[in-house]
Amino acid sequence: MSVKKLFQLDNQVALITGGSRGLGLQMAEALGEMGCKIAITARKAHELDEARTHLQAQGITVLAIAFDLQNTDALPELVDTVIQELGPIDILVNNAGATWGAPAEDYPDDAWHKVMNLNVNAPFFLAREVGRRCMIPRRHGKIINIASAAGLKGTAAGVHTIAYNTSKAAAINFTRALASEWGRYNINVNAICPGFFPSKMTAGLLGTMEDRILARTPLQRLGGPEDLKGAVVFLASEASRHITAQHIVIDGGASAI
Repeated sequence: MSVKKLFQLDNQVALITGGSRGLGLQMAEALGEMGCKIAITARKAHELDEARTHLQAQGITVLAIAFDLQNTDALPELVDTVIQELGPIDILVNNAGATWGAPAEDYPDDAWHKVMNLNVNAPFFLAREVGRRCMIPRRHGKIINIASAAGLKGTAAGVHTIAYNTSKAAAINFTRALASEWGRYNINVNAICPGFFPSKMTAGLLGTMEDRILARTPLQRLGGPEDLKGAVVFLASEASRHITAQHIVIDGGASAI
C-alpha cells in the first residue's frame, strides 16, 4: 500500500463528540478533508449549525446532532442516528469534556461529578456502545480519546483543577486498558494529550498565565488551529495500524521541562 493510501479515510464514518468548536471542530475538518463522513455532537444547537455550515462549505458530508453526553441512557439513540444516517462508525473521537476551578478543600460535589461524568464516564459508555454495535462485529475500528497533558502531572501554583487533572489521567489509562482488551478485535485505542490551546475552556487560565506557560514551552507558542490535525489523521488511519494503547502529547514540548 502506498503511503498516501495509508492516510486516506475515504467513506469512513467518524463520530466526534464536542465537535462544534475548538479542538473538536479542528479534528472534524482534518478527518473530513481526508474523506470521512463526519458526525459531530454538542449540547448547543446554534454552535452545531455554525459548525455544520462551516464543514459543508469545505465539501464535507456532516451530520450534526444536539446531544448531552451526561444523558448516558440515550447513547444508544445517538449511535442509532449516526448508523442510520451515515453508516457504521469506523472512528470514534471522544473529545467533549469539562473543567471546573476550585481549591481541593472547597471543591463542590456537583462540580466533581460533572467533570468525571463528561471526561471519564461518557467516553467509556460511548466507546462501549460503538464498540459492540459497530467495531467488534466488523473487527475494525479506531478510538481516539482526547486526554490532556494535564493528565500527566499535578497542578501549577495557583491552578485549582484537581478534577480535570484526575479525569485526564483516568482517560490515559482508560485508553491503555481498553486497547488491551479490544486489540483482539483489531480495534486501535489511542489518546491525544493536548497542552494549552486557546479555547473557551482555557481562556481563564491563559488570561493570567500565558506568559508563564510560554516561558516553559520550548517552541514558545500555544497550540494553533492546525496542530492536532496531523495526529488525529494518523491515529484514525491505517498508518497507525500497529500502534495502540499509546498517548501522544502535543504541547510544544512543555511536558519535557
